[in-house]
Amino acid sequence: MIMPDTFDIQLEKHTYGGDAMGRLEDGRAIFVPFGLAGEKVRVRLTEEKKNFARGEILQILESSKDRIQPTCKHFGECGGCHYQHLPYEKQLEIKTEILIDQLKRIGKIENPPVQPMVACPSPWNYRNHIQFSLDKSGMIGFQAPNSNKIIPITECHLPESSINDFWHQLEFEPESNVERVSLRAGKDDDMMLILESDSPEPPELEIEAEISVAHVYEGNSVVIAGNDNILIRVLDRDFKVSAASFFQVNTVMAGKMVERLITQLPITQSTTLLDLYCGVGLFSAFFAPKCGRVIGVESSASACEDFTANLDEFDNVELYEGAAEEVLAGLVGQIGNLSYVIVDPPRAGIERHALDAIVHLKPQRIAYVSCDPSTLARDAARLIVGGYKLKEVTPFDLFPQTFHIESISIFEK
Repeated sequence: MIMPDTFDIQLEKHTYGGDAMGRLEDGRAIFVPFGLAGEKVRVRLTEEKKNFARGEILQILESSKDRIQPTCKHFGECGGCHYQHLPYEKQLEIKTEILIDQLKRIGKIENPPVQPMVACPSPWNYRNHIQFSLDKSGMIGFQAPNSNKIIPITECHLPESSINDFWHQLEFEPESNVERVSLRAGKDDDMMLILESDSPEPPELEIEAEISVAHVYEGNSVVIAGNDNILIRVLDRDFKVSAASFFQVNTVMAGKMVERLITQLPITQSTTLLDLYCGVGLFSAFFAPKCGRVIGVESSASACEDFTANLDEFDNVELYEGAAEEVLAGLVGQIGNLSYVIVDPPRAGIERHALDAIVHLKPQRIAYVSCDPSTLARDAARLIVGGYKLKEVTPFDLFPQTFHIESISIFEK
């Protein structure tokens, strides 16, 4: 017997965000987490809108031949992973198809030049940084899918082994003022514990391990133990990364992206490179030794301090702290013959005025490092209108087992 708000659905395809999509009898799309294309499932509606709905699987009526047993016992209730029920090779296929679909549908690009996805050598235990939430009892866990509910966990197969060996030792008092807890692993198994809260009052802490501990609140970072940063090694180069600074969570794949950029942006001593949203200097550091001039732009004060330390040895590097759109407005007219731009924006993509300024600067090539195919597709359409051709898109699997898709797109004037 099928209850009200319960439907039998044929799932047709995978969509960006980790869901599989099917159709209700009235033609509306319904998005279902943890389903697979080709499966027939019984779902209960969890959200209804005029043009679409969301549902959860009650029963798999016809299972996909691709479905496998997930590695983690929390898969399906924890919102961290989306594809553990798929073989890794199939995950790569699906992500590549989704990237192509986004470029076609949102970017209106007929035949997107998408290359095969660069696989992660280790689809498990690859994250150098993991962030937990705390429930009211002080238990650490992850958020449930599409919910603020915290799922306490006893295992996770994504962090590097040094983090995985340590996080089980973390204990917090109920109703503590700590909201999020992060662990970041550096070279030689060095580790940093980052406690985030809204209060300047430092959390009470007993720590026996020799690790660095920082308290981050309202943009401030206070060292409780050890150092205020950690060193992460990419391609034999060390990067200072402070508690409040962003860094790619997959160290090995960060190196592969650097290598791809070096081959796609052939530089000489006459090259001027603009590195937008440059962070702690991951890309600039590898181009600075061979470039004539490197100009970094970054809004995070913490990342700017790290960038300055990481590129201190170079005299041909400039750094501007501020929002990309504001800094670029001042740089237009000051940069002469601009060779290349590397842009690595947050999920929201390139701010509109910043994109207009890039087009106005007329670089020969733009390397767009994206962590969101939908905003990449939107920005690609704008760059094409601005006189650029999309030469190549290479996806990199920085986040195995999840729906996240990193890519490097090369645009040529």
